Amino acid sequence: MEYLVLMKHVPKFTRVQLDPITHNLLRDGMRMIINPADLNALTMAIQLKRQTGGSITILTMGPERAADMIKEAIAMGADKGYVLSGGTFRGSDTLATSYALSSAIKHIGEFDVILAGAQTIDGDTGQVGPEVAEFLGINQATYLKDAKYKDGSFEVLRELSSNVEKQVVKAPVLFTVVRECNEVKKVSKEKIESISDDLIKFISDEDAGMDSEQLGVSGSPTVVKEVFAHQNRATGLLLEGNIEEQVNKLVEVLKADGIIGR
Repeated sequence: MEYLVLMKHVPKFTRVQLDPITHNLLRDGMRMIINPADLNALTMAIQLKRQTGGSITILTMGPERAADMIKEAIAMGADKGYVLSGGTFRGSDTLATSYALSSAIKHIGEFDVILAGAQTIDGDTGQVGPEVAEFLGINQATYLKDAKYKDGSFEVLRELSSNVEKQVVKAPVLFTVVRECNEVKKVSKEKIESISDDLIKFISDEDAGMDSEQLGVSGSPTVVKEVFAHQNRATGLLLEGNIEEQVNKLVEVLKADGIIGR
């Protein structure tokens, strides 16, 4: 069984900064981590591999430094990885990203199961996984909390808003996996650094024969009209005392603000 896990390098931030002109997330100088739900997806792939045998390939779209993320994934249990990189991908929305990833998958080879985190902490759309499945024309099951291989099919549990749904699906299939549905294995820095660069390959849009008009800004129908910083609202005023005192204080406040007594 051949598995592929889609992973994304995301910034670890407490405050988001956006470019006021392009509206893109400013990532320079930010510490980058593997999207948490993608680690759960990789863990599920490793668990399934133990049941079926096979190999696990990692695919990510991003700058060349994303190779460090793939090394960590290989140290956890993946077998090899690819970085889809190039300036033509800059500014891609979920549709352009899904087109690029699905084209890269077709270029790399055939896979029985593709897994991805249900959502990323920087975009949080939950759209890329299902869109990749649509581009590839394969089955999909989203928001998985568990999956098992049995009698030639996969029995999966989907975590919905109010209940859990059980499905049986056949490969080829794409799964999106919810965060914290399993325990992610921690690996040492030494083990990550020991991973050979030969296990990671870089591919471009030209390598995969992509249509440049479907990439980047030109291939992205999503338009960000306005970006603004969150403004904290003023806190309320607590009036103390008995009812009569509170009413008198309220009248004074309303008069001071020009709401009454004009």
